[in-house]
Amino acid sequence: MKPARLSARDVLRVGAVGLRTRPTRVFLSALGIAIGIATMIAVIGISSSSREQLLRQLDRLGTNLLTVGPGQTMFGEEAKLPVKALEMVERIGPVQTAAATGVVDASVRRTDRIPEAVTGGITVQAASAELLKTLEGEVRHGTWLNAATERQPAVVLGSEAAKRLGITRTGVRVWMGDRWFSVIGILGPMTLAPEIERSALVGFPAAERFLDFDGHATTIYERSTDASVEAVRAILPQTVNPENPEEVEVSRPSDGLAAKAAAAGAFTNLLLGLGAVALLVGGVGVANTMVISVLERRKEIGLRRSLGATRGQIRVQFLAESLLLSALGGVVGALLGTLATGGYALSRDWPPIVPPWAIGGAIGATLLIGTIAGIYPAMRAARMSPTMALATT
Repeated sequence: MKPARLSARDVLRVGAVGLRTRPTRVFLSALGIAIGIATMIAVIGISSSSREQLLRQLDRLGTNLLTVGPGQTMFGEEAKLPVKALEMVERIGPVQTAAATGVVDASVRRTDRIPEAVTGGITVQAASAELLKTLEGEVRHGTWLNAATERQPAVVLGSEAAKRLGITRTGVRVWMGDRWFSVIGILGPMTLAPEIERSALVGFPAAERFLDFDGHATTIYERSTDASVEAVRAILPQTVNPENPEEVEVSRPSDGLAAKAAAAGAFTNLLLGLGAVALLVGGVGVANTMVISVLERRKEIGLRRSLGATRGQIRVQFLAESLLLSALGGVVGALLGTLATGGYALSRDWPPIVPPWAIGGAIGATLLIGTIAGIYPAMRAARMSPTMALATT
C-alpha cells in the first residue's frame, strides 16, 4: 500500500500539536528567540533612526559651512588671526556670509560674589552681528546683537550657558569682568557649532571697551555656494593670512556629523553581535525543547508509525514543530524590537526608522535557527522503531 501524503495544512496541524499541549515550555523556548530578535531589530532600528536624524540635520544645515582658526607658528606657539581677517574673507567672491568670534579673557557669573575661578565651563566670546545668520541659528528668548547693543554691556547666552547659569529669561543681569551685563537673548541649539552653546556672546566693540579684548578673532565661520566649497577652502589660508598661510587651519563642521553617522554604523555591528549571541542561545533552547519533546512523545511516534506514518512524515512533523516554535519567537521579537525602536526614537525626537530588510532578515534568521535546531530531534524521532516506542513505559 502506498502511504498517504501530508498536505501543507496537515503538516501545520500535526506540527502545532506539541505547541498547544505544552504552552509553558513553548513560551519559555520562544522567549529566548524573541529576546535575540528584539535586540537585533532594536539595535538596527535605533542606529538607523539616529543616522537618519544626522542626515536630516546635514540636509537642513548644509555642508557649505567652513571654519577658520589659528594654528601654530613655526616655533610651536599659538598663532593669531589678523584683526582684518573677517573683512578679507568677506571679499572672496563665492562667500555668501561670514562671521567671527573671539575668545575673551573673562568669566561670566550670576553675581560678583561668586569667585572668578568658578567659570562653570562657560566661555566669554566676542561675536560679530552676522554670526546668527551664518550658523543658521535661532534666538529662543529675547533678541540677537544689533548695531546698538553690540556696543553696550549686553550679552546673548548660548543654550547650554544659560542652563548652567540657571537663566531662563531675558532682562536679568550677569557679572562679567568688573561690571554687570544685561542678558538680552538666549539662543537655541547650534548643531554645527556646539562651542557657541557653551558661550556668553557680546559684541566686538563692547568686548574691546569693557573686557579688554584685543580684537583678534579666534574663529571665523563662512558659508559659500555648494559648488565652490572646496575652491574657497583651498584659498582661505592665503586670504586670511597672506604672510603665513601655514598658520591658518580650515575645517568643515559637517564632516563631524558625517563621521558620527559612520561611527554609529560601526557601533551597530558590535551590538548586532550581542544580539546574535542571544539568538544562538535561543536556538539552543529550542533544540533542547524538541529533544525532550521527542522523548516524552515516544508512544505517539510509535502509534503513528504503526498506523502507517513513514519516517519522512515523522521528520517533517517535528521539523515543522521546531519551525513554528522559532517563527513564533521571531514574530514576537520583531514586534517588540519595532516598538522599542519607535519608543526610543520618539523620546529623542528622532524619525523612527526600522529597515524592512532588518525585519525580513530577522524572520529568515529565526527560520534558519528553527531548521538547525529541529534537524537532530526530527531524525531521532524518525529512527525510532514502532514496537520499541510503543513498549516504552
